[in-house]
Amino acid sequence: MIVHHRHSWDVSYQEAAGLQERLREDLVLSGDARGVRIVAGVDVSCEKQGETLFAGVVVMDAVTFEIIEHAHHVALVSFPYVPGFLSFREGPAVLAAFEKLETVPDAVIFDGQGIAHPRGLGLAAHMGLLLGIPTVGSAKTRLVGEHGDVGQKRGSDTPLTHNGRRIGYVVRSKQGTRPIFVSPGHLISPEAAVKLVLSCTARYRIPEPVRQAHILVNRLRKESYQDR
Repeated sequence: MIVHHRHSWDVSYQEAAGLQERLREDLVLSGDARGVRIVAGVDVSCEKQGETLFAGVVVMDAVTFEIIEHAHHVALVSFPYVPGFLSFREGPAVLAAFEKLETVPDAVIFDGQGIAHPRGLGLAAHMGLLLGIPTVGSAKTRLVGEHGDVGQKRGSDTPLTHNGRRIGYVVRSKQGTRPIFVSPGHLISPEAAVKLVLSCTARYRIPEPVRQAHILVNRLRKESYQDR
């Protein structure tokens, strides 16, 4: 799979923030989920010492949940953990995993934020610009924004807003569990992002492609300990 590398990853905090401000202007926050059949899920795990990242991509059939392909990349951490700059820490490893794929997915769901981010460019949005396909952020916790109560039934949602702008939705993906925070990344609308996430959510709170990516990277991390 081809990745469009648009900038260097060797940047300072100030340069990273400037890049986020500039790149967000290129985001396209429209598009629907119709015709999406092949969906990839992305997750990244870090070893306890915080020195090695394990990035995983699992490509699935969004209807049958059959795994079509998966890829991973292991890399040393080159950017420290700073809230709001996750894409500069995890992005290079994620992109390297995508470059190993033969299948180009119709859309990608990330364990992270889309535009629900202080500067409007979370991991899913940043990666969407470089991948050139629709991307969605599906996060377990809120980074920014305010919202009202969410209904208890599966599929209930409420807008997530920041500085008077709708940046996503808080969604009850499974009854009886905590909601998730869904925001568009690139080439998809906030409403279509919610539909896509719900269509990929079955027995669990987390979308199945992301859940399978989570299983993959955790297995890789545990195997790395055993090999030492």
